[in-house]
Amino acid sequence: MTPSLHRSLPAAVWFVLVLLCSGCGSLPPDTAVKRESSHAILASKDTALGRIAANSLPQRGLTGFRLLPIGSEALDTRIALAKRAQATLDLQYYLMANDDTGRYLMRTLRDAAGRGVRVRLLLDDLYLSGEDPLLLGLAATPNVEIRLFNPFPCGRESLVTRFVCSLASFHRVEHRMHNKLFIADGAMAVAGGRNIANEYFMRAGVTNFVDLDAFVTGALVPQLQFLFDYYWNSPFVYPLHAIVPPHADAATLQAQFEEMTSEKHTVPPPVPPATDVLGYAPISDELNDNRIGLIWAIADAYADPPDKIAAMMAGQERLPYLDEEAVRFNVLERLRMAQKEVVLTSPYLIPGTKGIEVMRELRARGVKIKLLTNSLAATDEPLVHIGYKRYRKTMLKMGVELHELSPTRAKRNLRLGMFGKSHAALHAKTAVIDRRLVFIGSMNFDPRSEKHNTEMGLFIESPQLAREMLRLMDLDKLQASYMLRLAKDGETLQWLSLDDSGNTVATDTEPDVSEWLQIWLDLLTPFAPVELL
Repeated sequence: MTPSLHRSLPAAVWFVLVLLCSGCGSLPPDTAVKRESSHAILASKDTALGRIAANSLPQRGLTGFRLLPIGSEALDTRIALAKRAQATLDLQYYLMANDDTGRYLMRTLRDAAGRGVRVRLLLDDLYLSGEDPLLLGLAATPNVEIRLFNPFPCGRESLVTRFVCSLASFHRVEHRMHNKLFIADGAMAVAGGRNIANEYFMRAGVTNFVDLDAFVTGALVPQLQFLFDYYWNSPFVYPLHAIVPPHADAATLQAQFEEMTSEKHTVPPPVPPATDVLGYAPISDELNDNRIGLIWAIADAYADPPDKIAAMMAGQERLPYLDEEAVRFNVLERLRMAQKEVVLTSPYLIPGTKGIEVMRELRARGVKIKLLTNSLAATDEPLVHIGYKRYRKTMLKMGVELHELSPTRAKRNLRLGMFGKSHAALHAKTAVIDRRLVFIGSMNFDPRSEKHNTEMGLFIESPQLAREMLRLMDLDKLQASYMLRLAKDGETLQWLSLDDSGNTVATDTEPDVSEWLQIWLDLLTPFAPVELL
């Protein structure tokens, strides 16, 4: 074998493998899929959670809310609901990791199913690489059913092989379900920005996310159940076994699950603090006392239709997605109605032409706009920062107040938790309009959320909840971020912060990052996808 042939062989073999794998990247035909329709079980006073919810409701038509700013409290709330459930648990998540948090919650779901609770678990399939044995073990439990949104039919061992084996259907698999929802006994729910993984609950060693959820009970929960069913029974959702046939009998799979989720492999979650930054005790404690301190309000919920994927695959991705049920449509409509102030947080902020037009319209009417996003040092997606930085000067020249989360300053913010040596990054997607309307959801203000993801969001009419949200945002801005401004020349960006003495300090370069990273991104900018810019 000549040296040149020897060098080219790996590439040739790789090419053949790609062709072979791409051929198996098709989903099974609907005629071969046993997809039985099922529907939510409504709240009942026959369950403990149902009784607490009914006894707490001050007036028909209202929904009770509690913000969950602390990761340990947000996880403890989910665990508490799962442990107290008596009839049904419905979970919908973009990511459920095979880590301490994911395994512990899955084990809690298994235990609930063992008590006779019906468990429906709906997961986006993107980040489930290598988790098939864990999921098969959970699905082998009676009363548990797992379904996958827009799944990868082969190459499931890693993210790379998944995409390689789906090259022929890449336009399909790039569309993902980004929703996050947890419903217990049809009576109580948790919705917001957190996925199920260590980094969303301050348990990761490298990066932890600043995030926010809302505990929900009352009139909105049946609507959330309807939205869950809309996805659960969608043709874009497949039963786990239609994609991953069991490799062993149920008893063997259950035994493997028991081992994988045992204390030897799974660290239990931490106990939440006695009170959070808003002064509330953990919801798990209040459930023990059969009472929950809540803010009651009129609210509505939206989720992008699951068939949004079909519209995008049909070549409409270049057109505005104007479905009146879509989250982005409703967010933009409410932003346009602002009279005085918009305060918004988004980890990925790429307003695009449409977003800039909305900001210009608001600023022309004298509406204040305050934005908080990730700095280059904080973001976990540096390429997204390329799209964002194209709009910074434009927004500042319009008079937008712009803040960027600093991973070093975030460690000083007590409301965010104790980061230790880990890196802090913003993940919350929220808005407060005119200090009365609150948005909490899964939608980033970027093109991906509009064009490739399905999203979910809550809209809450409550000045009291808005005050609490603004208090959290103010803590983030003052203690954990840099404020941007333009220098006297009108072109140079400056990042402002307060030193330990309370004096304002300004820098003319991206803070907390190396010069090499800035140069590298500058080199990549001309090649960034148009949709980022």
